Amino acid sequence: MKKAVNTVNILSVPFPIRSKEETLSLIDLLLCERKNARIFTPNPEILYKARGSEELRRIILGADLLLPDGVGIVLASRLTKTPLPCRITGIDTAEHILTVAADRGLSVYFLGGKAGVAERASAELSKGLSGLRTAGCHHGYFSSENELTDTVEAIKASAPDILFVCLGSPAQEEFIAKHTPSIPSLRLSMGLGGCLDVWSGNLQRAPIASSVHS
Repeated sequence: MKKAVNTVNILSVPFPIRSKEETLSLIDLLLCERKNARIFTPNPEILYKARGSEELRRIILGADLLLPDGVGIVLASRLTKTPLPCRITGIDTAEHILTVAADRGLSVYFLGGKAGVAERASAELSKGLSGLRTAGCHHGYFSSENELTDTVEAIKASAPDILFVCLGSPAQEEFIAKHTPSIPSLRLSMGLGGCLDVWSGNLQRAPIASSVHS
């Protein structure tokens, strides 16, 4: 029997109360099976949008794991009787996933950013992770529905174990919810905003507030 996990509701969305170590251990287990586990990192702005969009709310609530990435999420939880123990950033979590992928020989597809950004991000990441397997890369700007469909088919054909979708929110959550069910190879998919720009060197990573970080 699975152990029940306590949650804290932020704008009616339940975030699991787990330490960073517990969260990463859960992700390691999710990477063992081809079940297309979905990980999202909603911030307060996205939660407000979800209050006005039943579809976005449904997508967020359908995640296998919600990470308290935003500082506002952690601070809001401190107003309750069951505060979150720490902030767990999407980029730190993704880099853990990449390390596990390199160790296990799992492949990763990078989707998002402007033309060439995903490829540069993959190349930079591979410098520090020699065993990293890139299944493919594609920018996040689709000129037509046909191009989007072709991109999904290309991802499917590359049979990645992991899909990082960096389209910004809510586009990335909507993409994952709509299109990843047709990609049977996936063990995990994750929405990651501007991470590709950081990994490629286009952007410097924003500093992490120490007061909410473990």
